[in-house]
Amino acid sequence: LSQIIFYEDRNFQGRYYECSSDCTDLHSYFSRCNSIRVQSGCWMVYERPNYMGFQYFLRRGEYPDYQRWMGYKDCIRSCRMIPQYRGSYRMRIYERESFGGHMMEFMDDCESVQDRFRYPDINSCHVEGYWIMYEQPHYRGRQYFLRPGEYRRYSDWGGMTPNIGSFRRIVDF
Repeated sequence: LSQIIFYEDRNFQGRYYECSSDCTDLHSYFSRCNSIRVQSGCWMVYERPNYMGFQYFLRRGEYPDYQRWMGYKDCIRSCRMIPQYRGSYRMRIYERESFGGHMMEFMDDCESVQDRFRYPDINSCHVEGYWIMYEQPHYRGRQYFLRPGEYRRYSDWGGMTPNIGSFRRIVDF
């Protein structure tokens, strides 16, 4: 059973809320979030309700203040548990929307898309397994959670632009 605990104040102080499943709107349980403890499992937490806005990947551990999960402010409004995945990991990335243009297939993490793909943008992709895309190389910047499926354009994974600098598989449970 996966479990995550949200605290209103830093260092696990103040009002708290324990959660063990996806939640589309956490606002009624706490007004701000300054620390998080992930007891088990892997989670995505989101700045806005309904899995919108900035998203952050959290694995088991303690996050005594929001900078520890790369947060920009003390606002978490929804969360999603990431299920364990037993199949193979594969991501096909495409230069253009709807799987057009140059394609490259990956079965492992990619620390620098630009070094390997040679095209500035990823506009669509086909995904097997659970992955996190990052706006910048070396797993930095804005994060995007991808579940198995097809993403015909970058907005399908919540991207503001098609700029992706790196991506990695979620395998560490």
